[in-house]
Amino acid sequence: MLSTYQFLAGFAQTWGLVYFVAVFLVVLAYALSPSRKSRFDTAARMPLQED
Repeated sequence: MLSTYQFLAGFAQTWGLVYFVAVFLVVLAYALSPSRKSRFDTAARMPLQED
């Protein structure tokens, strides 16, 4: 029988990985969304603009 620590460690490793992959996919979808292209293009040019 697994101890409580081993069970919790396995649970955290498995579902932690699933959680981080899901968060990565959401952030990737947000960043690559066509509706946000103009906002990111403007932000990319900001350091080169003179005020």
